[in-house]
Amino acid sequence: MNNIEQYEFDRQGFLVLKDFLTSQEVTTLAPIINKLVSHGEEHYTQEPRKQSKWGPNYHVNAENGYHVSGGTKNGETIIIEDFFNFDPAFDCLVNHPKTMSYITKIVQGEISINNSELRVRYTGNASGTHGGGPTNPKYRYAINDHGIDAMMVRIIYFVQDVDTDQGAFSVVPGTHKTRLPIPYKCSVDEEPGMIGLEVKAGDAILFTENLRHGGLTNQSDQVRKTLHVGYGPAWMMSQNISTMDEVPYIKPETWHRYDQGQRDLFQAWLRTEPEYQTS
Repeated sequence: MNNIEQYEFDRQGFLVLKDFLTSQEVTTLAPIINKLVSHGEEHYTQEPRKQSKWGPNYHVNAENGYHVSGGTKNGETIIIEDFFNFDPAFDCLVNHPKTMSYITKIVQGEISINNSELRVRYTGNASGTHGGGPTNPKYRYAINDHGIDAMMVRIIYFVQDVDTDQGAFSVVPGTHKTRLPIPYKCSVDEEPGMIGLEVKAGDAILFTENLRHGGLTNQSDQVRKTLHVGYGPAWMMSQNISTMDEVPYIKPETWHRYDQGQRDLFQAWLRTEPEYQTS
């Protein structure tokens, strides 16, 4: 993350990172994402269930280590959380060197992964706007003597092109700094200042959770699939909706695949559990 990128991230609250993933990473991730989406579509209505503190009711797929909620009809979306457990192909995103070169410049102190979502948006779906203005202190954005001090930030990885009509991720630049309540109650497509960020396969978007953001209506036949990974201070527990403020859901089998650098991004919560101990 160079000085210009730091300045633009502070000014706007986000960065569009072109050609961020290698062609090999895109080629590896794309079919596994499709496989997980198919599995989630087959199981999202099944038992066992878990009621989230934030409202949605999730299917818990213990065998494959993920939580899934939502619907697959026109205008709906499914969210598959804890995708790291599903397949080792996702391991490349845990302590991803290029990603961490950005995260370490905007999150201070010991860092952990607190969010992992595969968002699947069908024709007619829009993601409601949130963030901006006075928000939960967990998501605050600040500058101090050491530079940018963001609480929760997210990076979105794209393995398909997404234009405005296909439900582009959208933001209102600069709203991570306002201290006034957001006055608009309209749809994401109508909110003043909201812009869609068009991307190509291999691109990524980095943003602070304190920024006003959402997803424009998907007016195309393309099912939009994106991977979200969240980062924050090591004291912050899971920010997945299914396990909000609980210990992150990493299966022991997944943990034992990881090297030390990968474990360090979860270790603050898992290092004391017997099943995660290593010799």
